Amino acid sequence: MPLTENHHATTQDAGEAPRPLQGSLGTLVLRGLAAGVIAGIAAGAVAFLVGEPLIDAAIAIEEAAAHTDGASHDHGEDALVSRAGQKLGLFLATTLAGMALGAIVAVIAHHSRRRVALSGPALVLAIAGCGWLALEAVPFFKYPANPPAVGDPATITERTLLWCGIVLVGLIAIGAGILARSWVPARTGRELHALASIAAFLAVVTTGYIVLPAVDEVGAEFPASLLWDFRMSSLLVQGTLWLVLGAAFALLSERAAQRAALD
Repeated sequence: MPLTENHHATTQDAGEAPRPLQGSLGTLVLRGLAAGVIAGIAAGAVAFLVGEPLIDAAIAIEEAAAHTDGASHDHGEDALVSRAGQKLGLFLATTLAGMALGAIVAVIAHHSRRRVALSGPALVLAIAGCGWLALEAVPFFKYPANPPAVGDPATITERTLLWCGIVLVGLIAIGAGILARSWVPARTGRELHALASIAAFLAVVTTGYIVLPAVDEVGAEFPASLLWDFRMSSLLVQGTLWLVLGAAFALLSERAAQRAALD
């Protein structure tokens, strides 16, 4: 009798450990949109407090250089959108970006939840982490963000295409890591699965970094400290967006799983 009770308790504990992702595709998309709004507002706040002062400083340098050369380059009254309007629109842009990413995470989670043995919160956190790696980390270390006054306007199309190319490399690297993990026999340990994923990911990223050309259009007169601070602020904003998106989505998913368990 004690053995039967212990076995029953163990079975219940094992069944309660992984809470699967609950909800239909539509429910998950709405959940992702809600998490995206939260993430977008948080990222907008970070960008406003940390990034905007650096952009103002970079614009001041750009306008000073333009006046020195006898040209007119005003980001204020003559700009299509004033700086005040840009700052207000910042929150709209980050919120829309968060909502779009939240919907994408929801769709990926919906189609992958039957193929992985992860709880709902763990699954959405893993997807958000992969999204940050592919769309932010991999591109950043090859083509980091530059403030105004940095970059040749004549090469903007080329730089945009190169950025799209490195994003594609990041996505392929994530796919290669997942595929490599599936190739490792299931009976092997988790360490070998993780090592195979990391090796495949790094192999694709390294190849992409080598194949794609370098871009360095930073003038020698531009302050290195301002450039560094701007790039770190850009990384911080994107990190906030993905971190809050994953955390909010995970929290909403956990609450949904708890409600489903009570029903």
